[in-house]
Amino acid sequence: MADRDPAHDEDHPKPGKSLRDRLWAREASQQFGRLRPSRSARSGLTRTQLVVLIAIPFVILTAWLEWVPGLRLVLLGSASLLFAASITLRGMALLTPAPDRPASRHASHARRPFISIIIAAYDEARILPDLLARLEKLEYPRDRVEFLLALEEGDRETISVARAYQGPLAAQVLPTPPGEPQTKPRALNYALRHARGELVGVYDAEDRPDPLQLLAAADAFEAGGPDLACVQAPLNWYNRNQNWLTRQFALEYAAHFRVMLPLYVRLGWPLPLGGTSNFFRADALRRVGAWDAHNVTEDADLGFRLHRAGYRCGLLPAVTLEEAPFRLRPWFLQRTRWIKGYIQTFAVHSRRPDNTARKPHWMGLSLTLGTAIIAALLHLPFNLYSLWLAIVRPEILLALWPFYLFTLFGYAAAVATAWLGMRRMGWTARMTDLFSMPLYWPLLTASALRALWQLAFNPYFWDKTEHGLVDED
Repeated sequence: MADRDPAHDEDHPKPGKSLRDRLWAREASQQFGRLRPSRSARSGLTRTQLVVLIAIPFVILTAWLEWVPGLRLVLLGSASLLFAASITLRGMALLTPAPDRPASRHASHARRPFISIIIAAYDEARILPDLLARLEKLEYPRDRVEFLLALEEGDRETISVARAYQGPLAAQVLPTPPGEPQTKPRALNYALRHARGELVGVYDAEDRPDPLQLLAAADAFEAGGPDLACVQAPLNWYNRNQNWLTRQFALEYAAHFRVMLPLYVRLGWPLPLGGTSNFFRADALRRVGAWDAHNVTEDADLGFRLHRAGYRCGLLPAVTLEEAPFRLRPWFLQRTRWIKGYIQTFAVHSRRPDNTARKPHWMGLSLTLGTAIIAALLHLPFNLYSLWLAIVRPEILLALWPFYLFTLFGYAAAVATAWLGMRRMGWTARMTDLFSMPLYWPLLTASALRALWQLAFNPYFWDKTEHGLVDED
């Protein structure tokens, strides 16, 4: 890179296999959990949280088999409240206008903030050259941006490919010394030690970001004020039309990023950030302790921590496209990690706050992560129970028609948000995909059960998603 600021270089010396770097790697793993144990997933679930979590599947099974009289009605009533909250929230989201696309402020070259872009990648030798070529297309003054590749020291193939890259993009390779847990947030923390930017951005190895994304992020921070700590770009999939599973994934993401998140911003709620295409004020990021290496949905957790520290998060208009898993097993493994991370994040932020923390946003926490966790656990049992009633006890099914009518409204609200999200993306949703969404949701239950199992026996395991399997624009 050209024209580096020597003052910054003194603060962040070039990395090498030194004692300092290994100390930084150790701190990347352990420092947040050691200094802020009440806010880290490292401390695990409390005894009460663990008992409640383990009890949920057994309570559902007990109600389904009618071992406890009246329990089924209690669960149906609770599910009705959950549906009511979800329908209300989605209805509000449907009435919330899309964020305005801000005009570029055309700041002078000298006033553009310096941006550090971090890419934490593991076993991505196949697609790394493509990523670097795509990053070269980002429109931003080249002497005001640096690219840091946080690669595991033992991943020699990816490191070799990164160092052999002959394209115009100058990226700094940071071999991260070994440590536990070996997670993406740990690698991000290590790279943050070397970052010189006023702003810090995060990309994944398979990303295809809009070329204007860095300019949009810089403009957003200039206009947003000092309390704006993060801006999130909307995400979706470049192989969305590959099969039914990828199309369902695209509907889900369109509803979340294009319809639900704008509502959360307007309500002043914390944002459960996605794992890529986030841009942070570096000072705010460091102030809250950066990423929790023990949380496997590190950015969702970080969005809530920023809110508790008095910051807010915003949205960008420029989209990043990723590669969606198109087979069931990779989808299942990825979703297991997400649900496990949601549970970790919910558990951390539902604890009693310490004296230095702002109280958690209970409504935002419950109606974003809480409903996602509960819905994932309930979808399949609810469908199986309804099918069983239809075959064995149809009179009960008919007696419960008000509940099922209410459920139908909930499904309709979910379909409407997906349709609107796709429209805001500039895409057209197939009617067959919209009306088959209820067939997609029960798949979440198997992932949720595996997430519970991993929380008990392997809480920090990172299910790696394989990339570079498709090439579709």
